Amino acid sequence: MSKAYFVGLDVGGTTMKAAVVDSDGLAGPAVVSDTESYKGQDHGLATMCDTIRKAVEAANKKLADIAAIGVATPGTMDIKAGLILDPPNLKPWRDVPVRDHILNHFKIPTAFQNDANAAAFGEYWVGAGRTAKSMVLFTLGTGVGGGIIINDYVLEGEHSHGGEIGHLKIEMTNGRRCGCGRLGCLEAYASATAVVKRCVEALEKDSGHSVLRQLLNKKESELTSRAIFTAAEQGDTLAQTIVEDTAYYLAVGAINMMHTIDPDAIVFAGGMIAAGESFLNRIRYHICELAFPVPASKTEVRYALLGSDAGFIGAAACARQLWLKSK
Repeated sequence: MSKAYFVGLDVGGTTMKAAVVDSDGLAGPAVVSDTESYKGQDHGLATMCDTIRKAVEAANKKLADIAAIGVATPGTMDIKAGLILDPPNLKPWRDVPVRDHILNHFKIPTAFQNDANAAAFGEYWVGAGRTAKSMVLFTLGTGVGGGIIINDYVLEGEHSHGGEIGHLKIEMTNGRRCGCGRLGCLEAYASATAVVKRCVEALEKDSGHSVLRQLLNKKESELTSRAIFTAAEQGDTLAQTIVEDTAYYLAVGAINMMHTIDPDAIVFAGGMIAAGESFLNRIRYHICELAFPVPASKTEVRYALLGSDAGFIGAAACARQLWLKSK
């Protein structure tokens, strides 16, 4: 079969990123545009179309060469209807007909997907999950997102809320309040934001020496999850406790998914994976302590490989899947 080409567009609250990706998963030059959501959804839709067009030009292709387009966006959505409903990071957008707008504008088959699901599909296709039949992705950033892929199928759920693994309940008594407003979610314990909050609380309770106290007193914005992980590596006791607890919380999230779908692989992505192999090994350790013996021994636990490209590669993978179904 001759090679086919797809455009993947990953829309974020600050920027959107697109590239042409071929049927082997090889991406062309990426194009980045400012989202500027405050200018309204009509401007946002126009920017999406412009970014797609520029990505095709950057790859030295023509629109006639593109077999399908995939668009991934954040926020609450109706995936089947192709709508962004009420995205918190794209105010004041509401009920935005993304898929139909792109389809009508380019007259090219268009797939629509949640951004975390798309990132998971990208890693599954050509990243850390490429040898797996099933995979769960945890994205560790401001929040905790993720996606579940089983035999080339993105688990969207009946109401477009499948794979919201950042909101697994890991604490039922006196749970920490999550950004979603509810208590006890994994995101409230293991996101980069939560790591910093837990560290500040620990510093307020513990009067002992910690290099992190100097950062907090100097300028609170300098106390980041990266700084906490670095301090832990350098032997700071308080930082080591925060990091170890974070590994435990992520292991709890992972084993809940392992005991639910029994995947081939659990993959962690996002800025926190810069903590390196030692942090991943602590997650693996706690998984082995908590999980049933068989999945504990057979489920691969890895870091993601595609970085910030996972979203648009995954969007292109959704476009490819749409194209394959039509053949």
